[in-house]
Amino acid sequence: MSTATTHVTPTFLNEASIPKFSVARYDRMVSDGILSPEDRVELLENYVVLKMPHDPIHDGTIDVIDDAIRALLPKGWRLRCQETLALSDSRPEPDLAVCRGHSRTYLTRHPTPADVGLIVEVANTSLLRDQQDKARIYARGNVACYWIVNLDDRRVEVHTQPSGPCDSPAYASVTHYAATDSVPLVLDGVAVASVSVADLLP
Repeated sequence: MSTATTHVTPTFLNEASIPKFSVARYDRMVSDGILSPEDRVELLENYVVLKMPHDPIHDGTIDVIDDAIRALLPKGWRLRCQETLALSDSRPEPDLAVCRGHSRTYLTRHPTPADVGLIVEVANTSLLRDQQDKARIYARGNVACYWIVNLDDRRVEVHTQPSGPCDSPAYASVTHYAATDSVPLVLDGVAVASVSVADLLP
């Protein structure tokens, strides 16, 4: 278990120069069709950032995790795949999100952290961004639990106890679960199931 406290430069600022956007302007660009799914971008800390490319093992692992988690969810929760989350300065599209509600809950709005029990990112090409930028962004937004399914090291990194908005947002607790372990599936502070890490990995 470790605590992240060191400030690091966002990985996406290493890319070509990009302007900052308010979330309202970004949302308008999406609703007006200026940005579309084909553009492969998301808003991170008011920057419109290119998404990391996906290879077959990344996308296939999303399906593996979907199979492992979906049937374990109690009534009133659903699993969403690569759909937008509304944060104060970002519009990330996590690989998977366990959210309150049903199929019609989010027809007129995106879920916010108050709606979310768990965020999951599958990481190989995106590992550094998921460990640094996404962890910081989700911690600032008070996302209660954030998993990184780390394909390179074959483990699940579970982030809990988000700091919320502050100068150096981070998760106070980061626990690594190896392929031989089981990871608790916690929603609203209650462990509703236990998932074998091997069942989350390709």
